Amino acid sequence: MTIDRLDARLLRVPLTRPWAADVTSVGVIATHVVRSDGAEGWGFSWTPQIGAEAVHALLQHDIAAAAVGRSAVPGEEWQALWEHLHEAGGGGVTTIALAGLDLALWDAQARAASSSLSALLGRRRESVRAYGSGVNLHYPLDELVAQVQRWVAAGFPAVKIKVGRPSLAEDLDRVAAVREVLGPDRELMVDANQRWDLDRATRSIDALAAYDLAWIEEPLRAEDLAGHTELARRLQASSGVPIALGENLHTRHRFEEYLRAEAAQIVQPNVVRVGGITPLLRIAERAEQHGVALHPHLLPELSGQLALTLPDGIAEPWAEVVEDAGFAELGALTVPSPVIVRDGRLTEAPHLGLGIRFV
Repeated sequence: MTIDRLDARLLRVPLTRPWAADVTSVGVIATHVVRSDGAEGWGFSWTPQIGAEAVHALLQHDIAAAAVGRSAVPGEEWQALWEHLHEAGGGGVTTIALAGLDLALWDAQARAASSSLSALLGRRRESVRAYGSGVNLHYPLDELVAQVQRWVAAGFPAVKIKVGRPSLAEDLDRVAAVREVLGPDRELMVDANQRWDLDRATRSIDALAAYDLAWIEEPLRAEDLAGHTELARRLQASSGVPIALGENLHTRHRFEEYLRAEAAQIVQPNVVRVGGITPLLRIAERAEQHGVALHPHLLPELSGQLALTLPDGIAEPWAEVVEDAGFAELGALTVPSPVIVRDGRLTEAPHLGLGIRFV
């Protein structure tokens, strides 16, 4: 059973709530694979603003040409194809593009078995926790508070907001206002999106810790392994706030380096950025071995399904639900969403394969 054909097309999906002045849409590269036995699968690659055209070109030219005639069993050719693409970079656009094929192959495998993805992989839980999330650093305080109030009204037991305003005083005011809305029983996560250096991160996190943070996400430049290792040491000796990172690590090899260095207590692989389901499953195995929590990053329509299958040795995962950014909410799908988020829990709706087909 081999890959007979791979097609890709580029879509630009408008965002209801812009993530920044220049981020008003997200790029989706919808993929379609046909196997030699006639089975079909549909997948996708994704990048919010930068690189969608490059990803599309890699899929159309380099990946399609290299993939046709290879095994269509999910995962069997992933390493060989990654090595083939490595000349263009070990991660980034190459792994994002490779995810388009990997996801389509897993979809075809599940559809051929008349199964959902989670059933094919082995579902270990019927639901997972979900938290409200938003790209909201640019929101005025009243708009941020109103967003958090909507999440509370929707039943989310936890929320995540952005930090990293020009002054620490601004961050403290915003986090204090959010904690007041949440009360003491809901969890609060904050995300600095790589905005700080080591000393600024240390000062900021120690001050923000007064508001009972569940984690600090991407406090430093994502590639700064030494900095995260030192920050983890400092925080362990002071506030104890866990470090979460991973959305901008693009290979399982990088995750392994961070896990070995104990640079993070929580890893957050993005299923597309790491190259698909195949490498994410390997990252989950390593996270379990290191005793580190894993909460998949964004894309709850797919990440939520994968969270249901994560190893039992991993703490119960969170699914991230960004307000008004789901593919179904944005009108990007031809089918209903394969997941349902209600009262702070994510469950699956009946579907085959990934259950994700783009218009």
